[in-house]
Amino acid sequence: MDAPRRLGHREAAALTRRVTIYSVATATILVALKLVVWLLSGSVALLASMADSGLDLVASLGTFIAVRYAVAPPDQEHRFGHGKAEAFASLVQAGLVFASAALIAREAVADLLHPHPIAAQGWAIGVMLVSTVLTALLVAAQGRVLRQTASVAVSGDRAHYAADLASNVIALIGIGATIWLGRASLDAAAAIVVAAILLWGAVGVFRQASAQLMDRELPDDERARIIRLMTEDTRLTHVHQLRTRASGPFVHMQMHIDLDPQLTLEAAHQVIVAAEKRVLGEFPSADIIIHADPRGRAEPHGGAFAEGRQAEA
Repeated sequence: MDAPRRLGHREAAALTRRVTIYSVATATILVALKLVVWLLSGSVALLASMADSGLDLVASLGTFIAVRYAVAPPDQEHRFGHGKAEAFASLVQAGLVFASAALIAREAVADLLHPHPIAAQGWAIGVMLVSTVLTALLVAAQGRVLRQTASVAVSGDRAHYAADLASNVIALIGIGATIWLGRASLDAAAAIVVAAILLWGAVGVFRQASAQLMDRELPDDERARIIRLMTEDTRLTHVHQLRTRASGPFVHMQMHIDLDPQLTLEAAHQVIVAAEKRVLGEFPSADIIIHADPRGRAEPHGGAFAEGRQAEA
């Protein structure tokens, strides 16, 4: 079964803008709640969760700005648009999550060596429950957006909020175990687990963002769809030197095709335009460059990315 059709960049932009507003609002509420209750309780697991939410707020603000900048039209200095702003935002997110994990781990180790009891226990449990519910709702909303868009910024935002969701559950367990079992060290142990989860999530965000910045090819199934759409017209055959890359909400693709050498220039143009329209029907945010070769008569092309050059490297 073919993958779902990609949304146009305007439709995708509307969805991503909306979900980034939810993200910023959620992070703001959680920071405020956790700050107040941490001051009352002194829980290091709650401090870890609050520090993470604070960095989430910074990261969400970066994503909020990036998804809006990414859909700005091309200008004289950025002929390929501004889509990679999303990948840069994801790298910032990864760095902030790394920093959060390090700070949390340091505080947790210190508290593990010198544990102290948790005050305002009911408030600590309550704020973690609220945090868990709000984070779960946000992750679900981001998941719905990602099923319709290919936003690497929202994907990165969702990755660290998913890690937050797990960390909230673990912090909740740690606080509860400390209260019920009377062992303050369990609170610090929970914070260490939270730090490990955040570190793992940051690695995933970094890998996804770096793949887009390094112009990684689209998935094989999408490349196969492009070739299938191009060759639906039997006058157009042998798609080769197909190169693709994602840039935020946009997709750039270029390729060589073989055409019947007996076609007039006007007829060849019509065949190519029709092929472009077929591809744009499923990749509406694509920027497409097609080079036509006369079937059986084309000479090898030179240049840094000439056919076969990659195999020689």
